[in-house]
Amino acid sequence: MRVAIAHEWLVSYAGSERCVEQLAVAYPNARILTTVTALERLPAIFAGAEASFLQRIPAAAEHYQKLLPLMPASWRFRRPVVEVDVVISSSHACAKAVRMAPEIPHVCYCYTPMRYAWEFELERGRFPKRLQWPAEIAMAGFRRWDRATAPGVNRFVAISTDVAARIKRAYGRSADIVHPPVKTEYFTPGGARGDYFLFVGRFVAYKRPDLVVEAFSDLPFPLKMVGAGPMEAQLRARATSNVEFLGRIPDEPLRALMRSARAMIFPAHEDFGIVMAESLACGTPVVALAAGGALDIVDQGETGWLVTHQNARLLRSAVREAALSSPDALKVSARAQRFGEARYRAEMDAVVREVCEDPRRAW
Repeated sequence: MRVAIAHEWLVSYAGSERCVEQLAVAYPNARILTTVTALERLPAIFAGAEASFLQRIPAAAEHYQKLLPLMPASWRFRRPVVEVDVVISSSHACAKAVRMAPEIPHVCYCYTPMRYAWEFELERGRFPKRLQWPAEIAMAGFRRWDRATAPGVNRFVAISTDVAARIKRAYGRSADIVHPPVKTEYFTPGGARGDYFLFVGRFVAYKRPDLVVEAFSDLPFPLKMVGAGPMEAQLRARATSNVEFLGRIPDEPLRALMRSARAMIFPAHEDFGIVMAESLACGTPVVALAAGGALDIVDQGETGWLVTHQNARLLRSAVREAALSSPDALKVSARAQRFGEARYRAEMDAVVREVCEDPRRAW
């Protein structure tokens, strides 16, 4: 099958890039189209990625987020994709606006409708105060543009039930659900269970590391914090002696920490939250907010505990319950196998082939 894959930008190796990587494994001769690249930071499978005119801007890879206003144009003014059987866009901002010849079907793997445009109040803090009002006006325009590009998609595929609902609200379209790929052959159970709890994530406001530190200030259990970010100084200032900051760490020591933790703590409202699935694959349950991707990942009372609100008291209560539990690591890990990489490739391929067989059908 001749495939083209359109992805927002290729400047780091994170969750969405791992999805593109697996698509490239499934379709090894696929063209990969993007806006800006820093290919030296990425696996070799991305070596042939085709950037847009934005690549010619000095330091584009370092300041790609500031180029967001130009990204609709970067997709609009590149040549339409031709001579392929299908285009798959990997989109959380503008990539679904990729252009193709009229007869070519388009499957959009959607991480979320563009947050800047559709949930500006949650994103307002990313902008300096003097720019928030102009940004709000600009994002209203982005919403109109984003909605106008949706008819160019034959079929939407969402990463979670929560994102599928957002696609329905934003575009009035239904979406299949294919969860992102997790390295379940790498993240496996092993080692003895320790006495500590684990937080893994960037130290930014929406991840709520502050809530975790607050909850553990009144708990006797050790907490290991893996990550870094702008909130680190304030978190260290508030942390009690049972909280240890480990910074960013590579996959192998991270896997060892996941295998031995009492539970992973995940209080954020995430579109999916791949670290939760990795924790389960290691046999370690999760204490999470009952929202977003956690509702697809965590089975209450079986593979973790869900709290109804981002509240330190509720989180503390769930941690105490987790501390008294003795989870069966193999049973917890077995529930994570539904997120494996081979499963992702197979489910995406099934959707792609179905659309190619009947591209005119209204999905």
